[in-house]
Amino acid sequence: MNAITIRISDDTADRLDQLARKLDRSQSTMAEQAIEDFLAREEWQIAEIEAGLAEADAGDFATAEEVAAVAAKYIKRGS
Repeated sequence: MNAITIRISDDTADRLDQLARKLDRSQSTMAEQAIEDFLAREEWQIAEIEAGLAEADAGDFATAEEVAAVAAKYIKRGS
C-alpha cells in the first residue's frame, strides 16, 4: 500500500472526521473510498466520451428519422 499526503480545507477535514465517526471508520478508509469512487466515475465518463468520439470518427451517426423517433417520445404535441 502507498501513503500519500494531501492538503484539504479545514471544513473538508471536519466533514471527513464527522462522517468517519458516524460510520465507525477511519479517515483514511473514508478518503480512500472517496478517491476510489471519484476514479471510477471519471474513468467511466472518459471511456464513454472516447467511445462516442470513436463512433463519430467512424461516421456512425443517428439518422434524422432515428433522432425524430427519440424526440417524439419526449416532446408533447399541442393539445
